[in-house]
Amino acid sequence: MSKARNKKRGKRAKPKRASAVKMSSSAAVTVATNARKPVKERIAAMANVTQAVCEKDNKFQALLKVLRNMNEPIRVRLAALQALQAASFAVVQFESRRADYLATLRAVATDADPELRQRVLGLLAREKDGFAQQRLLEGLQQPGKALLPPEKALQLLSYDIHADAYPVARMIVKSPPNEEAKREALRLLAADASSKPLFERILNDKEETKENRQLSASALQAIAPEAMQTHARELLLDPKEYDDIQATSLTALTQFGTAAKVEKDEELLKRVASLKSAGSNKLKRGARRFLTKYGS
Repeated sequence: MSKARNKKRGKRAKPKRASAVKMSSSAAVTVATNARKPVKERIAAMANVTQAVCEKDNKFQALLKVLRNMNEPIRVRLAALQALQAASFAVVQFESRRADYLATLRAVATDADPELRQRVLGLLAREKDGFAQQRLLEGLQQPGKALLPPEKALQLLSYDIHADAYPVARMIVKSPPNEEAKREALRLLAADASSKPLFERILNDKEETKENRQLSASALQAIAPEAMQTHARELLLDPKEYDDIQATSLTALTQFGTAAKVEKDEELLKRVASLKSAGSNKLKRGARRFLTKYGS
């Protein structure tokens, strides 16, 4: 075989350069917003629109229009939302467009599609948007107006906790629609010092779930460490108590305990010494740290 043929075949074998087939950002917006194009093609084009969206207002507005249009395929609208979110990371270039972007998010926050609602409300919550917080709280207080399941609404409210959220969260704990919602409400309340009595009650209620009691132990350690020390001793002396809760109790006493008092508590020291070789690894490590500090 001649060298010329080998050379020719070698040229045919070379793959096309990515730049030769890559669509320009402006052209990508044109494809992405064209309702006559196949859905798959439009979604693929959405991945390449960032530059045009940041630089050209007409391209940006065209993409917002797709997101707002309830007649568009939901997959295309979700792709448009993702593309706009990606563009928003270019903070300086996107700044002049942010007000229109947030206004559009608020407009579609009540959309009929649950996935789109959740994504949009999540973005607004991360922006600490007052409209989103108001609608989430309203849905917790009046379930008929809820835009999201209560547990998800509570998660999103935790991005920017206001005092108004605490009474609603306590209401959820008292009369939870489901266990997951109750747990999320407890997580939200973990920053509320006035919820100390609630956490003490749950921590000492053996009928409560392990998860809720552990959340309460961690919350008390954060907002009321002195109160947690009092409960920690009793929890450690109970051989039937959960390892996780006892480990949190050990941490509370190790970090905040009064040495003069703990070092004289022979019953407690003996109990903790027995935990060095029993229970979970986390509990064993906690016992060793406790005993190192208190000299046993």
